[in-house]
Amino acid sequence: MDTKALDQSDLVDQIVEVICKEGMIDREKVTPDATIESLDLKSIDIVMILTAIEDKFDVYIPMDGPFHEAKDIKSLIDAIAAYIIKEKS
Repeated sequence: MDTKALDQSDLVDQIVEVICKEGMIDREKVTPDATIESLDLKSIDIVMILTAIEDKFDVYIPMDGPFHEAKDIKSLIDAIAAYIIKEKS
């Protein structure tokens, strides 16, 4: 994946897409202030989402990273986006 073409809003959209697909959640429910709990995402769902992100962006995401501490979608997306940008730069 070409990181030069990867801007923040595209990256966020792609991450949201993966969250919706892997978590089997309607896109309109995935808002920045939605909590992981309110979306009924379990640990296994988060693992599946992170695995799909790894595949999509060709990065390794450590399972003990800040991603598991995220309580809402905004923090989860911010953590994933920051990690991808760091890994790809």
